[in-house]
Amino acid sequence: MINNPSRRALLKSIGYAATGSLASPFVYSLAQDFESNFSERIYEIPMAGKVRLLHTTDIHAQLYPVYFREPNVNLGVGTTQGKLPHVVGPNLTKKLSITDDSLEAYAYTCVNFEENALRFGKMGGVGNIKTLFEKFRKQAGGVENTLTLDGGDLWQGSATSLWTRGRDMVEVSNLLGVQLMTGHWEFTYTEAEFLSNINHFDGDFIGHNVKIKEDSLFGESYYELVKKYRGAGLFDEDRSHAFKPYVIKIVAGEKIAIIGQAFPRTANANPPGFIPDWSFGIREDELTDIIKEIKEIHNPAAIILLSHNGMDVDLKLASQVSGLDTILGGHTHDGVPLPIPVTNPEGAVCLVTNAGSNGKFIGVMDMDIRDGQLKGIKYEMAPVFDNLIKDAPEMMSYLTDLGRRVYDENIVESRSKTYHYNKARIGKTFSQILNEKLAIAPDLLYRRGNFMGSWDQLICSALTYEYSSDISFSPGFRWGTSLLPGQWITMQDVMNQCAVTYGETYIQEMKGKQVLGILEQVADNLFEPDSYLQSGGDMVRVGGLKYTISPESELGERITDVVILSSNKPLVANDVYKVSGWAVVGDHPSGRLIWDIVKDYILRHKNKENILPLEPINHPTIKGMISNEGISGYQGELI
Repeated sequence: MINNPSRRALLKSIGYAATGSLASPFVYSLAQDFESNFSERIYEIPMAGKVRLLHTTDIHAQLYPVYFREPNVNLGVGTTQGKLPHVVGPNLTKKLSITDDSLEAYAYTCVNFEENALRFGKMGGVGNIKTLFEKFRKQAGGVENTLTLDGGDLWQGSATSLWTRGRDMVEVSNLLGVQLMTGHWEFTYTEAEFLSNINHFDGDFIGHNVKIKEDSLFGESYYELVKKYRGAGLFDEDRSHAFKPYVIKIVAGEKIAIIGQAFPRTANANPPGFIPDWSFGIREDELTDIIKEIKEIHNPAAIILLSHNGMDVDLKLASQVSGLDTILGGHTHDGVPLPIPVTNPEGAVCLVTNAGSNGKFIGVMDMDIRDGQLKGIKYEMAPVFDNLIKDAPEMMSYLTDLGRRVYDENIVESRSKTYHYNKARIGKTFSQILNEKLAIAPDLLYRRGNFMGSWDQLICSALTYEYSSDISFSPGFRWGTSLLPGQWITMQDVMNQCAVTYGETYIQEMKGKQVLGILEQVADNLFEPDSYLQSGGDMVRVGGLKYTISPESELGERITDVVILSSNKPLVANDVYKVSGWAVVGDHPSGRLIWDIVKDYILRHKNKENILPLEPINHPTIKGMISNEGISGYQGELI
């Protein structure tokens, strides 16, 4: 019996499977019959099939439970308007028929975030994830009936992942029992560091769309690199595959095929200098060929794509490529409560999922397989509530030891020789450095959303102050945790916003038309109607100027009414402005590292009560989106 009527829409069995019939319907994970609104019984997920898949993605090296506010702006344009994941806030709670004070609203939306955060607590944490993995494996009848997959963006996003060059997250993956993964930010370490990490990973790194460049295939230096790392990086010379394109796993006696799809725009969205020997892409035709090969040679019960494409790309891909039973997706950090059924060219249904970010969710997919045939799929998202779970002791012991590691001259903080490491940190433990209290947050600090957040404003203000610039740019990264009003901002919080391997800053002169060009290009990466051409990030964050954006306009026509705030005068195409920024994709600058600049800004600007005054958020004016379900509670102007 279902006690809570607010969940009725979430409890509908929506029966889709590759076969067109579903013996075991999938039901939303919080649909258990429990007495209270907040109970550990939500993790009682009985096995509903023969094979269970456990899926995480975009953890971004968050080892401990966090607050993470979901976006209030995630605009859908063109065919994506009004469709998940481009429905936010009250629009989403209404669509799901859930109340604003429910734990579902807290997990999946920004509605009443501060109140619900205080009520329900933090989410995620690898200690909690390990506990739930073990619980879900036991429910499935043992680890032999399960497969554990990670969709990438696992090794980056924290100070310790930066300082260990991702190795801490490899060790965490091994403790979690991750068997398969693909990637994106993993490639922003050097190729040598990446291959070294692959050698220490107990599972398989898969990515059919990561190819060795032709020049590298015929060059001695690449073969020397591969030889040094025991063959990692050269899986198939004839087909130029750097890594396994797919694997066949025997789970509960059944053949399951998993194809890897790394982020296809890695070489464009991140510094290509980190990956001189590899190329990327969606490679739709090659994916089709691989699916045919798998069917002909292996005849598996199910074919799964472990993807880091982003939700919109996966939805298009599922509609154009036949043979996939489900896509376990990542990259765009969309916590989507229910899988989205997509009909492929052969008329079969592929279920597309996305398991959020920062360790907030675990996707649990049960496959009903009989006589070697997939008969049905049951999928549930399990939100990871810290208050309901006991940390796994083995994992917590590892984290304690990690915190005791000492920062020394071997630590690499950036690619710049000038700021290779920070002398001021030498001799201190990781915990001592990261637990330093900087100031108290007077308001909610958050990042996620298509446009500016309060963390973004703080970073832009720090850059403007450091360089006395007219304009400051900060990347539209979708990772970065939230902080509640009244909480201390620690060095760890700052690093959670900034920890990249290319954190150097710059100051340079740009003409107004160059500034406008940057805004237009990033807007096109976000709002291009063809999802295959999107980059999956959010709009560049801007300090020192205001502008109007029309997301549904064409490239070159989206950005108008650009005004310099200091003078309150329009941006002039041929006038020269001082522009500061960080995380440059091309040739790297040599300015101070962004986290040191932000830290110093906080310490200099806090008041006697240790409270940090925050500048008003520089929200752009958005045109033509008033009725769009991907925006709610916007604090800027809508026209």
